[in-house]
Amino acid sequence: MRIHMTQPLFPWQTLEDTPALDTIALVLAAIPDGQLLESLRQARGRGRDDYPVEVLWGTVLLTPILRHTSFEACLAELNRNRGLRELIGIESEAGVPNKWNISRFLEALGTEPHLSLLRETFDAMAQRLGQAVPDLGQHTAGDATALHARPKAATGRAQEQAQGLPQPAGGRKEYTDAEGHVTKVYEWVGYKLHLLVDAVHEVILAYQVTAPSDGDGELVPALVEQAQNNLPPGRIKTLAYDMAADSNAVHQCLHGAGIQPVIENRCLWKDERERPIPGRAPDSPIVHDESGCVYCYDMTSNPPIGHQMAYIGHEEKRGTLKYRCPARHEGWDCPAEALCNKDKTYGLTVRVKCETDFRRFPPIPRATKKFERLYKGRTAVERVNARVKLFWGIDDGNVTGARRFHAHVGVVMLVHLAFATVLAAAPRHTGVLGKTRLGPVQKALQGSLALAHA
Repeated sequence: MRIHMTQPLFPWQTLEDTPALDTIALVLAAIPDGQLLESLRQARGRGRDDYPVEVLWGTVLLTPILRHTSFEACLAELNRNRGLRELIGIESEAGVPNKWNISRFLEALGTEPHLSLLRETFDAMAQRLGQAVPDLGQHTAGDATALHARPKAATGRAQEQAQGLPQPAGGRKEYTDAEGHVTKVYEWVGYKLHLLVDAVHEVILAYQVTAPSDGDGELVPALVEQAQNNLPPGRIKTLAYDMAADSNAVHQCLHGAGIQPVIENRCLWKDERERPIPGRAPDSPIVHDESGCVYCYDMTSNPPIGHQMAYIGHEEKRGTLKYRCPARHEGWDCPAEALCNKDKTYGLTVRVKCETDFRRFPPIPRATKKFERLYKGRTAVERVNARVKLFWGIDDGNVTGARRFHAHVGVVMLVHLAFATVLAAAPRHTGVLGKTRLGPVQKALQGSLALAHA
């Protein structure tokens, strides 16, 4: 894998379609799986050890790493590729597991405490990246996507339900136009994957798997809590999300966490276009629309003319948004100058308390260029969704049962962070006679990897 100095810290476009053995070895080494493997060995006890835990675990990891569409395809490659077999401790073709061995191993991996250890391994890898990359997680984005899965037969679901795992179920999503008419309907059987990612580096910081009926906004508090635990305190500054997360509960959660929401507004007003600013008289010329944009009306004109007020900034200590007379701010004449500004040299100033309606008046108002710029970062989570689905096969629909599916998702999450670690830790080519150079991030990550495997 050759990465040039001019490429980003996480150059996802350089991922190889067929990774070389050296790259595969680095990815496997980037996963701190010691505690998980020891737990699996203890669970096996003194039973048959025809296929060691390390071999089964390596096979499960290689399937997404090599971008195979099924575990059978990975096993077929292990049968014909000696170098790949030796990489995960298989000495001969006879040591390659069968597909039913992998199925049973996934079933075991989806039980406790192994499933929790999978998430702890993910958290450890995210924390390692958070410590090494100073800006990882400052600007985040969230979204949910549909995942296909097959349910078990009714007789095999009791233990999974007792464990608290949601079963594959039918999901439905409707797409509407600006007028609220349904233009497209998407239906699937399986789960919903909720992600919170870094909007710049496209690295997953937190994930949750739920039933399709669970709302996107309902999982935001859990995602934020997991991401905050995986990053240094106060690292997350903003969270971009679509209108599915535009609820009072989500905005209250983000306010309590000290995170500025960049969330698209849902249109709920039926007949109203504007309302008076909270705390002002009903006939006040200062109003706001449904998205929180503030206007002042020139009441001397007939009919009255509304102008968008100039946004000055968020006053964090006061917890207010500050707006100023647009005529004074932009330098044009207004017929209501004497009525509104009177003898004020600075012009009419309006402060709106965010706590009156966190949905309507977030710290970054929607009618600002900063909001538009940060909201564009939400496309990062769409690219991550496509990557985990197309690159690493999380949505192939070949996994049956809740335990196997949750284990499979956990494995893909580890592979994603392992590739992220390898990309960020790789030496950078300067283009001068093939020389390479290590930056501070590469030095930090390679040092932590060396300590982990010492």
